[in-house]
Amino acid sequence: MDELERAAVLGIPDVVLHPGAHMGDGAEAGIARVAAIVNEVYASRPHLRATRLLFEVMAGQGTVIGRNLAELADLLALTRDAANTGICLDTCHLFAAGYEIRTRDGYDRLMAEIDATVGMNAVHCWHFNDSKGDLGSHVDRHEHIGEGRIGEAAFAFILNDATWSHIPKLLETPKTVERTSDLKNMQALGSLLDNPERLPPGLMEEQAPD
Repeated sequence: MDELERAAVLGIPDVVLHPGAHMGDGAEAGIARVAAIVNEVYASRPHLRATRLLFEVMAGQGTVIGRNLAELADLLALTRDAANTGICLDTCHLFAAGYEIRTRDGYDRLMAEIDATVGMNAVHCWHFNDSKGDLGSHVDRHEHIGEGRIGEAAFAFILNDATWSHIPKLLETPKTVERTSDLKNMQALGSLLDNPERLPPGLMEEQAPD
C-alpha cells in the first residue's frame, strides 16, 4: 500500500507486485485472499486507481501464487472491476516455471497462451534477466543476459516482436559493479535488435568505467 501511495504522488503509472504465497491453503484460496486485499485497498483509496498494480509471473517455488499464466488470469478476473491491475512478465521466472522461450516454436506457444489467458493487453511490463536454473526448475536465480540457461534467442524474439514495442523492458540482472554490469547487459540486448536505430545514440560504443 505504501508503494502505491508513493507512486500516486510521483505520478508513476505502474507498481509491480509479487502475488505472495498460499502457505498450504491451495492456489484458489490464496488467489481469492490476494484479490480481496487488492480490491479493499483500491476501494478504500479511490485516488490510487490512477496507479496500476502489476502481478508478476513467478518461478513456481514453494507455494507461490502466480506460478503460471492461468493463476494470473484468475487474479485479474477477481480484481479487474474493483481495482486497476495488469501483468508483468519476467523472463527468468517464465523459464523457471516451465515456459520454453529459447525456440521460435516455444515463444509462439507462450504468446498464444498469453493471449488465451491474461490477454496481450494486460501485459504492461517485462523484466529481462537470464536464468541460473534450468527450464522448469522453479529456481528464481537471475543471471546476466546470454550467460545463463536461457541464452540470447529468447530476448531477440521479444525485442523484435512489434507486440511489445511500446512495453517497458527493465533489467533485473545481478548487480556487481552496477554501471559496468548494466551497460554490458544493455549492449548485449542492443546487439539483438533487428533495427539498431532504436538504440540510444552511442550506447554500443560506450565503454564501461574501470
